[in-house]
Amino acid sequence: MAEHTDRDKKIPTVVADSVDIVYRVNGTGTGRGSATAALNRILRREQAEKAAGVRRVHAVKKVSFVAYKGEAIGLIGTNGSGKSTLLKAVAGLLPVESGHIYTHGQPSLLGVNAALMNDLTGERNVHLGGLAMGMSREQVKQRYQDIVDFSGINDKGDFITLPMRTYSSGMAARLRFSIAAAKDHDVLLIDEALATGDRSFQKRSEERIRELREQAGTVFLVSHNNKSIRDTCERVLWLERGELRMDGPTEDVMKEYEAFTGDKSDKTAKGAPKPAAKV
Repeated sequence: MAEHTDRDKKIPTVVADSVDIVYRVNGTGTGRGSATAALNRILRREQAEKAAGVRRVHAVKKVSFVAYKGEAIGLIGTNGSGKSTLLKAVAGLLPVESGHIYTHGQPSLLGVNAALMNDLTGERNVHLGGLAMGMSREQVKQRYQDIVDFSGINDKGDFITLPMRTYSSGMAARLRFSIAAAKDHDVLLIDEALATGDRSFQKRSEERIRELREQAGTVFLVSHNNKSIRDTCERVLWLERGELRMDGPTEDVMKEYEAFTGDKSDKTAKGAPKPAAKV
């Protein structure tokens, strides 16, 4: 009986303990791109001072959760809510201002560990990306064709032999996911990868995520595609304005989130989000 209990015990892979993440922004911030836009939205919402100099942007506020082996966890929230920032911190790419993040094994952030180089061919990038993900040269060689086939970028031509700069953003994202998915991970962090490609690629991606979970991996998925979250994840963390508003079973959290975004003026008029509700 004791043996059965030990085998079924949930094993934590990521523990976030009251995590705060603060950006320091110089000047008014006139840069471009989604990250800058998200920071600017946070600045406007919090009515940050417009004085010149260093500004502190509190992107993630006192977030706590525990993730376990075999879980697929969705991260949702409106733009600028702190989802991608939290993933980068879990991956060890951003420092926390206060609190702690503990991980079991090495977290892999899709699109960062498998960083692709625009001037190199897709073929060369598969080899470099595979090595960056921790695969040996022999493993990359053995899995090369599976990676290309999974990505589907050769379905309409021999694109794998062309430089990455000739790829659409969707093709590049699919290749990144395919490289990352070729390796088993303790913790795999995916940011919007399933929003690219046709339904066939999304189905392949969702099936691969299920396989990773069955092999005791933990998957985090950031997506604005509610269907992908429902199809892939059994648990959801909802971040809003940097705060963990809700943590629970997918359908319960998604219903609350869709009600929030569907009648945003009524919800925001009631003030700041409530503390995380466990459901």
